[in-house]
Amino acid sequence: MKPSARSAPRRPVRRARGPHAIRRTAGWLGPVLVIAVVAVLIVLGRPSSDATPAAPGGQAAGPGEDRANPFAGLARRTPGDPVALGEPDAPVVMLEYSDFQCPFCRRHARQVEPRLIREYVDKGLVRIEWRDLPYLGPESRDAAAAARAAGAQGKFWEYHHALYAEERRVNSGALDDEALRAAARELGLDLARFDADRASAVTTAAIDRDEQEATSMGITGTPAFIVGGTPIIGAQPFEAFKQAIDKELELAR
Repeated sequence: MKPSARSAPRRPVRRARGPHAIRRTAGWLGPVLVIAVVAVLIVLGRPSSDATPAAPGGQAAGPGEDRANPFAGLARRTPGDPVALGEPDAPVVMLEYSDFQCPFCRRHARQVEPRLIREYVDKGLVRIEWRDLPYLGPESRDAAAAARAAGAQGKFWEYHHALYAEERRVNSGALDDEALRAAARELGLDLARFDADRASAVTTAAIDRDEQEATSMGITGTPAFIVGGTPIIGAQPFEAFKQAIDKELELAR
């Protein structure tokens, strides 16, 4: 006999999570998220007999990359890649998973990255490969597409610097279509080509590929880095990167 409607227990109603809820709960990389990501990366960092997770089209292990390392194969080392800095055959590749609305990514881009470029990239020791992880909302994804469109005209890193020049509130309209086009105009980009490239299927696929790669490793917040075989989570000081890079360079020798 079926229970009556009066006697059936009532389920609590779940409210849909809109953009405001996202800002409150997934806005920035909090302590719980850091612990979760670190735990996943620690597990991935252990020796394993399983196949190495590799991004689609990943390259063979380069100098200093151990095939047994679970992060080997993630470095793409694509010559002429507009979203990479440094030589394709550099001894160490540093992957950077970032969001253009993330304030901690901005801190890294402005305070740490220039020194990394000066002391390692410019000397041919490190290659930085950008990965899009636009998890903070629609403006993050629009900005990622715009930066890749700038990259199609050889100006990814200049556009990257322009987007990180100011701190903005998340999904506030500060990175709307007008702002993204204004940044492209300031860099002297062909706006018709810029608009076409950021809306293209190729750009969408590139961003999706980066997101899927991050998700496969349990990375759900930014910034997150993999230096050779060493994960670094959060906007860490230069010394943290130096220690990881120097260790990888020693292994490469």
